[in-house]
Amino acid sequence: MADEDAEVVRATPSGRTIPFELYTHCGIDEARIDSTYFEAETPLSDGSGNPPDGWDNPTQRGTMTLKSETEAVFTDDSGHEVKFRARPGASEFKRICA
Repeated sequence: MADEDAEVVRATPSGRTIPFELYTHCGIDEARIDSTYFEAETPLSDGSGNPPDGWDNPTQRGTMTLKSETEAVFTDDSGHEVKFRARPGASEFKRICA
């Protein structure tokens, strides 16, 4: 996933909910909030590297709730919920998605 494909937002105090556009093109696996890289606790895909049925592609609009500096939860109006955990020391995405 390229940096320009991921939404970057300023970190806010924990417990705050912010608008977020989650990059879903190659499945739901990673997100970047400010300079922190997060990974999904349970990555989601259709088995072929695409988002599962019911997800928009290439992005899904929703909100990201920052539970703490290391935990975040994405939700949207379709009822999706994905929990993310920070990857300590990460300075880039695990993989680049075209």
